[in-house]
Amino acid sequence: MCRIYSQKASVKKTFKLDIEGKNRDRVLEATKHEIRKYVKRQRRVPLPEGVDYWDFDCKFGSNEASATVVHFATITSLIDALAKDGGAEFYLELLAKPGHRAARAAGAEPSDQADRD
Repeated sequence: MCRIYSQKASVKKTFKLDIEGKNRDRVLEATKHEIRKYVKRQRRVPLPEGVDYWDFDCKFGSNEASATVVHFATITSLIDALAKDGGAEFYLELLAKPGHRAARAAGAEPSDQADRD
């Protein structure tokens, strides 16, 4: 059986970190696992014609009203910082979108400092 996935798959969820009867550290790791599982599942969806990769629009905040746009790579560090400060919950919105790679100009310097060393 072949599954056809929506190209607008998304996660809009408030994750609670303080659940009575559960260890806070385990709940934190379980939420990170759930986020990684969604991303991994979405990246397996076949790419539409002319698309290079799946990109994600992300919003993060302590609740839905205070959520701000963040870069996908910073989500884990934001979750860790919120948990370290004692936050009880956080809101995360991930929206998959088609991504297109931009060609680098010939002779252009790499943008990463590690590539220069």
